[in-house]
Amino acid sequence: MPVAAIDIGTNTTRLIVAKVSGGSLEELERRSVITRLGEGVDKSGVLSAAGIERVEKTLSDYREIVKRLGVTSTLVVATSAFRDASNGGEFLREIERRFGFKVQLLSGNDEALLAFRGATYRRSLMHSVLVVDIGGGSTELVLGDAAGYSFYVSLDIGAVRLTERFLHSDPPSAAELDRCATAVRELLAEQIPAGVLQQPNAAIGNAGTITTLAALDQNLPEYDRERVHGYSVSRQAVREQLARLAALPLAERRQVPALEPERAPVIVAGAIVCSELLDVFALEAIEASELDILDGAALLAAESSP
Repeated sequence: MPVAAIDIGTNTTRLIVAKVSGGSLEELERRSVITRLGEGVDKSGVLSAAGIERVEKTLSDYREIVKRLGVTSTLVVATSAFRDASNGGEFLREIERRFGFKVQLLSGNDEALLAFRGATYRRSLMHSVLVVDIGGGSTELVLGDAAGYSFYVSLDIGAVRLTERFLHSDPPSAAELDRCATAVRELLAEQIPAGVLQQPNAAIGNAGTITTLAALDQNLPEYDRERVHGYSVSRQAVREQLARLAALPLAERRQVPALEPERAPVIVAGAIVCSELLDVFALEAIEASELDILDGAALLAAESSP
C-alpha cells in the first residue's frame, strides 16, 4: 500500500507518493507548487488569507492524486511558517478536518533531522557531512556521518524571511545585499560552535535554492531533476550566480531558464545564505540533492501507518 507525505513549507507545498518497503522508497508521484504561505508572516505574525487559499487549493489537487493512487493515509508536515504564525495551529486543525490528513507540526530540530534523513537516504557516509536545507522561513543544518548526526540547528534565515527583511529594491541595492549577508554571517557566528565549523568534509544541499543554483550553473535550458541531483556546485559558482541574479530586475529574473518564475523573488536571498554557509564552513563546493525533507517525511509516514 503506498503512503503519501505533504510538506507545507514557507514558500512551497510539495507531495510525494511512494511505496515503502524495508526502508526503501519507490516513488510513484512527486509534485511541487509554490504557494507562498509564509509571505508577510515575518512582519505580521499571521498566515494571510491569500496564502491559506493557495495552500488549500493545492491540497485539494493533491487529495485527488492520493485517492487515484490508492493512498489511505497521508501525513502533512508543517514547518517554519506555521511555527511563526499565531493562526498556524488553527490552520493545521482545519487541514485535518477538511482533508482528513494526519498533520504534524515540526519543531526546527525535527525539520533538520528529517532533512538529514532524506538527504542521506540510501547513502554511505564515509566522512563527516553537512546537510543544508535552505527553506523559505528557516535554514536547517545537520552535521553527521555513518554513525548518525552529531550537531543540528534550525536558523531563522530563510529565503522569504530575508527577502522581506532586507531586499526591498528592484534589483536589490549593494547596501541591501551587504546588510542581508551581514545578518546571515552574524547569526552563523552566534549559533555555530567553533568546533563544529572544522568538522564537515563535504556538504549536501537540498531544497529549491541549492537545486536551482545547480541547474543555473549547468546552463540548463529547463530544470532537469536527473541532471541536478548529485551535481556539485563550487563556492565560486555560487558567488557568480548570486552576482548574476542580484543584478537582474525581478521581471528579467523570472525569465532566466531553469529558474522557476515564482522562485525568482526569493532566490537572491537564498543564494546569499548558501554563499555565506560555504564561506563560514570553508567548504569549496556543495552537492545538490533532490532527496530532502519530503523523502524523510515519506519514511516517517510509512512508520506511522497502520
